[in-house]
Amino acid sequence: MRSRRNGHRHRYIPAALAALFALLLPHAARADDNPGYDRPGLGFTPAVLGTGDVTWEQGLPDWSRGRDAGVASAQYTTDGLLRVGLGGPLELQLGSSWNRLRQSGGGTDLHSDGRGDSTLGVKFALPATGAFSWGLLGSVEFTDGARAFRNPQRQYLLGADFNWQWNARNTAALYLQDVRAGGRDSSLLALNEGYALTSTLNVYAEAALLHDATTGHGGLAGAGVAWQATPRVQLDASARHRLSGHADEWQAGLGVSVYFGR
Repeated sequence: MRSRRNGHRHRYIPAALAALFALLLPHAARADDNPGYDRPGLGFTPAVLGTGDVTWEQGLPDWSRGRDAGVASAQYTTDGLLRVGLGGPLELQLGSSWNRLRQSGGGTDLHSDGRGDSTLGVKFALPATGAFSWGLLGSVEFTDGARAFRNPQRQYLLGADFNWQWNARNTAALYLQDVRAGGRDSSLLALNEGYALTSTLNVYAEAALLHDATTGHGGLAGAGVAWQATPRVQLDASARHRLSGHADEWQAGLGVSVYFGR
């Protein structure tokens, strides 16, 4: 489990791919080699998989609702992320999504569905120093999705995650993110506090300030839970609500993450 998850999610890896990895990777690494998952929450885990280790993370789905110029929109996203350890402090990430969008109001009643843009990223994280750990994530999001969900330009993301393990139960984290597209920048700052209720059940609360290059400033806050169903499988649920400005009115999600090892 991690303290929070990623603020940038448009990812989909079909369940058949997970089954294929399960068949092709019979000599999996020990479950205690698992460094944790990037789901749920804003940001990512500042730790990387071991060389050749594989993790698959899937939204079941994630959901958001917002309103702009009198038009309400609701979007469901089955976003998936494939993580592969490259060795040393590096990890490769591949993702995409399948989306369903409904827009209504102001004389509009539209339904769209299709694949989202693909992402390719690399995470860098050195081993923790005492109670402190940190990592960097750089990614590019291509413009190869369905027309209704395709970005007009490639997006380049740079994120930094800083984590403090105060004691066996309490963690705190700071996440900074910048997304550049078409010569314009959108940024996010998120704070997170996590607490381990048991050895397998973790909860967290988070708050975020964001600036979108198109819509302006906004604020969000939310909470989530992650349950380690087995040493290799995590289930999660989370929700966030707009506090101010321009942001989704609601965001929520269910997810599953599986550590295959190698």
